[in-house]
Amino acid sequence: MAHLHPRPHRGLKPVLTALTVALVLAGCASSRGLAPEGRLLDADALQAQRSLADAAVSDASFPRQDWWTSLGDPQLDALISEALAGTPTLDAADARVRQAVAQAGIVDATRKPTLNGTAEYAGVQLPETVAPEPIGGSYLGVGVLRVGFHYTVDLWGGDRARWQAAVGQARAAEIDAQATRLTLSSNIARAYVQLAQAHAAHDVASSDHERAARLLELGRQRVAAGLDNQLQIHQAESALASAELQIQASEHEIETTQNAIAALLGKGPDRGRDIARPTLLNAASPQVPSVLPSELLGHRPDVVAARWRVESAQHGIKASKAAFYPTLNLAAMVGLAATNVGDLFGGDALLLQGGPALSLPIFDGGRLRNQLARSDAEYDLAVAQYNQTLVGAVREVTDAVQSAHAFDAQIVSATRARDAAQQAWDIAAKRYKAGLGTQLDVLAAQRPLLDLDRQLTVLRAQRLAASIDLDRALGGGLVLVTPDSNDSNALAKAPTP
Repeated sequence: MAHLHPRPHRGLKPVLTALTVALVLAGCASSRGLAPEGRLLDADALQAQRSLADAAVSDASFPRQDWWTSLGDPQLDALISEALAGTPTLDAADARVRQAVAQAGIVDATRKPTLNGTAEYAGVQLPETVAPEPIGGSYLGVGVLRVGFHYTVDLWGGDRARWQAAVGQARAAEIDAQATRLTLSSNIARAYVQLAQAHAAHDVASSDHERAARLLELGRQRVAAGLDNQLQIHQAESALASAELQIQASEHEIETTQNAIAALLGKGPDRGRDIARPTLLNAASPQVPSVLPSELLGHRPDVVAARWRVESAQHGIKASKAAFYPTLNLAAMVGLAATNVGDLFGGDALLLQGGPALSLPIFDGGRLRNQLARSDAEYDLAVAQYNQTLVGAVREVTDAVQSAHAFDAQIVSATRARDAAQQAWDIAAKRYKAGLGTQLDVLAAQRPLLDLDRQLTVLRAQRLAASIDLDRALGGGLVLVTPDSNDSNALAKAPTP
């Protein structure tokens, strides 16, 4: 008795043959010779120890997320909270995040099977001059109901890589939105310091105006008494007009700065008129973390966003390389078709179609190679932008620390000079009261005192601005999700933004 042995499915042999031929032909469209050139910069290679040698070092000196509260002005706290509640700038940043997340969702959808249904009716009547009866001259209608299935098997990970690249862009957009909030809060704080300086300058200008007015009055009295000539009066009038100019300039500065703060809040100029005079405290001594510059990578939003874009570009290269290999599509269609709509649901109306399809690029005019070359260039660009951002971040920290120290030293010198000018003015006042000097001596001694007061207002404002710049340069206390450079699946493992 003959034994029956199972035979391979006859339909499998053509598929295997086609796959073998496709792999043999794979060399026709090759990615050989194409590779990115960019290399990520090592943060520890950016030496800053000597430049930051004079800075106080702390193990926990990264700023808090509400870093502006250290300036000690409740009105500033309220203004920044108002801005962070919503402005057109933040709305635009949030919209870009939603746009990037939606794009990642679109790319993810291409990785999944699709199922669609179609109901169709089509009719045709051929003239007898084209076809004889019974075809010619008769109307033929066909009704079709079908459900189609399609799925592309991600054999080489190209679809996944495209999705990971889109997720990386969404991550970068999410962190850009946080960077926008940091920029907004620091801009408000800086404008607020400028407003404080304008008020202080107005005080100095008012004192100078009062001094010049007394000098003019005294000059007129001395001219009337025959002790001086018109030269003294004209000099006093010039000083008075100059003081009025300073008052007008400071008032204008107050108004325009209030307008700027109102605009940062997303409000009209009238909102700025409600901002009272700032009561900022002196800035604290600058401190920098002992782990700079390497730990700066995870705190600066612009650096972290640039790093996500590098990850995204890296997955873009993988997607472009996958396009060189065969693709396997699975498609199936089940439906009903009949020339008579009433026969659609009969047993003879069943329509079936389906099976795998294998495709491979062989000659494409260089499209795939140029696409991969573009992906390599995009990666190199992302790496260059990351490196430049990192260099700029370390520089901003160093600039802020050095500026703070420089302004501290200048404030000490200016304060010492002001103390000496104050003593000279006190001596002139005592001599005048004792009848040993004139009021001209008193007013003349007051001038350098006012000039130093004006200089101190500028220096203190610059010192506060340097403190704000340092908090911003250190990342503003933001908590950021950073990619793991040692994990090729970091993007896929990260929570969906």
